[in-house]
Amino acid sequence: MASDRPIILDGGMSNALEDRGHDLSDALWSARLLRDAPAEIAAVHRAYYEAGATVATTASYQASVGGFERYGVGRDEAERLITSSVRIAREVRDSLTDGRRLVAASVGPYGAVLADGSEYRGRYGVSATALRDFHGPRLELLISAGPDLLAVETIPDADEAAVLVELLAELDFPAWFSYSISGSHTRAGQPLADAFGVVAADQVIAVGINCCAPDDVQAAVETAVAVTGKPAVAYPNSGETWDAGGRRWTGDASDSASLASGWLDAGATYIGGCCRVGPEDIRSLAQTLDA
Repeated sequence: MASDRPIILDGGMSNALEDRGHDLSDALWSARLLRDAPAEIAAVHRAYYEAGATVATTASYQASVGGFERYGVGRDEAERLITSSVRIAREVRDSLTDGRRLVAASVGPYGAVLADGSEYRGRYGVSATALRDFHGPRLELLISAGPDLLAVETIPDADEAAVLVELLAELDFPAWFSYSISGSHTRAGQPLADAFGVVAADQVIAVGINCCAPDDVQAAVETAVAVTGKPAVAYPNSGETWDAGGRRWTGDASDSASLASGWLDAGATYIGGCCRVGPEDIRSLAQTLDA
């Protein structure tokens, strides 16, 4: 199921903001700048579009009403900030006239708002009802702001995926769905063949992986396509490894652009980057795939 028309995604929001001089070390992460520096988020979206990205992914990955409230933000303002993530990206997109571009509203996992690394483990120890109560209102807020689609991303656990897919079906809104993986398993340890089977709903227009090692992408894309028959989405990290204890990235970056044509041939239609992948990396990726 090869495609000759890849859709180029953007790269990491947080690393691009850090490169612009912002400290994102608190629990709100990049979502804090929705309140404190929205123009900086807009500048990152513009940089990725200008580098060749077709899709801007909003700065809502770690944004939640509860998370903002813990920082003293009232509920009404928290809801406004979450929807503003879509508005900011749309305004940048609409200011550009050269070609069709999309805005994907980022929906991160429950573990992301805990800010304790559990987004890379899954198995949160909470019920499906609690996950539904967390995700449902946030999905509704983001959809109300008018994105083109949702980016349900970095999901570590097939159990959380089942809750999200049920909500997507009820809300009847298009989304891509990507797991965070390690090798041939989700971060929670489920085989990818089983995990991809959970998300084969009509509203899910592409299935795949993100926030993983580039070397894990090819086999995962092949599995996603074989299980679901849908286009795949693939946007790994730079190849560096996050050291949770030292709170820093270690190791060397790899050249994802050189691998991307293989992902395309395997069935990936949506291709981009995640953590530590910046605008120049996306420029290289776009040029490689255009060639």
